[in-house]
Amino acid sequence: MNSYPDLLSDGIIQLRALEPSDIDTLLRWENDSRAWASSTTAAPFSRHIIEQYVLAYDTDVFASRQLRLMIVDHGHTAGAIDLFEFDPVNRRAGIGIVIDPSMRGRGIATGAIALFARLCGERLGIHQLWAISAVSNTPARHMLETARFAIAGRLKSWIRQGSSYDDAYFYQLILPQR
Repeated sequence: MNSYPDLLSDGIIQLRALEPSDIDTLLRWENDSRAWASSTTAAPFSRHIIEQYVLAYDTDVFASRQLRLMIVDHGHTAGAIDLFEFDPVNRRAGIGIVIDPSMRGRGIATGAIALFARLCGERLGIHQLWAISAVSNTPARHMLETARFAIAGRLKSWIRQGSSYDDAYFYQLILPQR
């Protein structure tokens, strides 16, 4: 029997690779302008752009410096989790997550982050993950803090909200060394 844990599943939540069948779901999430304040998105994506992204997706995180996995909860696609700005020298990367609005508030994000962090630490050798959240984004901050991210600093006037700016917290999660 294999004594290694399943890095992509905890028995309820699973992480899986992108599939062409995810294109319309990704398009809907990426083009939800209400979520743009939590990202760097400034304009909508076309279906063609999303399709090309999915079809040309490079799973080699060391070459592409990013990783995107879909989150599945009880057999239903619930969201996506991203690794970006991967720095293989310092072994750190940013993390982003989106959960379908109809599935929020169920602990899916926290479970997915725990799985993703284990994958990053045990398989990719990443030492730390980081995230940025607007001070005013209470749900995102609660999610990160529940997932054991700690505030490492405050970024002044970091996120534009209409005609004003919001401060942001810089969060870090130091992963256990194996």
